[in-house]
Amino acid sequence: MSSSFSGKNILVGITGSIAVYKVCDWVRSLSKAGAQVTVVMTESAAQFVSPLTFAALSGNRVYVKMFDPVGEEDIPHINLARKNDFILVAPATAATIARMAGGLADDLLSAIVLAAKVPIIVCPAMNSNMYLHPATQANLQRLKEYGYTVVNPATGTMACGEEGPGRLPEWESVSEACLGAITAQDMTGRSILITAGPTEEPLDPVRYLSNRSSGKMGYSLARTARRRGARVTLVAGPTHLADPPDVSIVHVRTALEMYDQVICRFDDADIIVKAAAVSDFRPASTMAQKIKKQGSELQLQLAGNSDILFELGERNKTERNPKILVGFAAESQKVLEEGKRKLQEKNLDCIVVNDISADDAGFSVDTNRVTLLDRFGGVHELPLLSKDETADRIWDAVIFQAAHLS
Repeated sequence: MSSSFSGKNILVGITGSIAVYKVCDWVRSLSKAGAQVTVVMTESAAQFVSPLTFAALSGNRVYVKMFDPVGEEDIPHINLARKNDFILVAPATAATIARMAGGLADDLLSAIVLAAKVPIIVCPAMNSNMYLHPATQANLQRLKEYGYTVVNPATGTMACGEEGPGRLPEWESVSEACLGAITAQDMTGRSILITAGPTEEPLDPVRYLSNRSSGKMGYSLARTARRRGARVTLVAGPTHLADPPDVSIVHVRTALEMYDQVICRFDDADIIVKAAAVSDFRPASTMAQKIKKQGSELQLQLAGNSDILFELGERNKTERNPKILVGFAAESQKVLEEGKRKLQEKNLDCIVVNDISADDAGFSVDTNRVTLLDRFGGVHELPLLSKDETADRIWDAVIFQAAHLS
């Protein structure tokens, strides 16, 4: 769980759905992350899980009725609306969504939502037919027009046995929306193209040439840019990572496929970050059948792949409105020297250099220690950070540079 929630005040509004039990883990996770969580339940929700459960998990009093005795809080729906950094309504039933869309304030939760001036995140959960009904879809659209964030439901088997959309969204998607609610939206309006992961160059139906890139740094860049309001497209080689929520993702396998997908999106991007570890070489020919072992040696003829980042830099030279180009250099020796060379040769605005010989940085691990080099001669060494924290620091530098180039 992100430390970004530490010290935040969060109101979780829980309504009457069988999915209520899943929110127990969410409340516990937010509390463990250092957030002060206040739970407001509808009376229907209290039929599924006792308010006492959420009081124990949050460490705070749970509110259910509009006219509960509230001590010194004379106007609970106003006071609760004021004191929180954002409101998470989960699960949100069709009835609650209709109330919020219609501006009703006939229970404590709907009154709080109506009075709130903080970000509101809505997580629908209901039968598929109810979710797909035109009335529900119209109500969700109205909530979006109000400025609420609607996290699309998951698809799968419902409690009623039917299949389709309407399951409570997974926590990964919801937590990203929550992080976006407490993150400065300083990348709103930006269109970002990011590459991530390795590529695989097939030798035969069984074998391929690749590298140890996990894709974690590129995925962190995609997540954090989206949290900050950017429109993000991620072109990803083969990884074992879950797709980042609310990011347009294109899966590729080979360097040629990545080249095609990046080049065709060049015109639409404001900022391009090449974090992928693209194979420099590929087998000159791919065998249709598995290569059999014959003798103790096998000679492979390799052909060079196109340098995607170099071509982007060349194209950028003739652009009326040049893109911000950011590269990555994973080096094991002469790290800064190699980074400076690539920065100049590939016409980049910034390059992120990391020493892959370090055990706690680089491939496969969740931390990184990088140095940022920019075209103005700036050298910015970052300490060991999580890859999400590293990504945010990279975006800080890129946005600062973009402001000075515009």
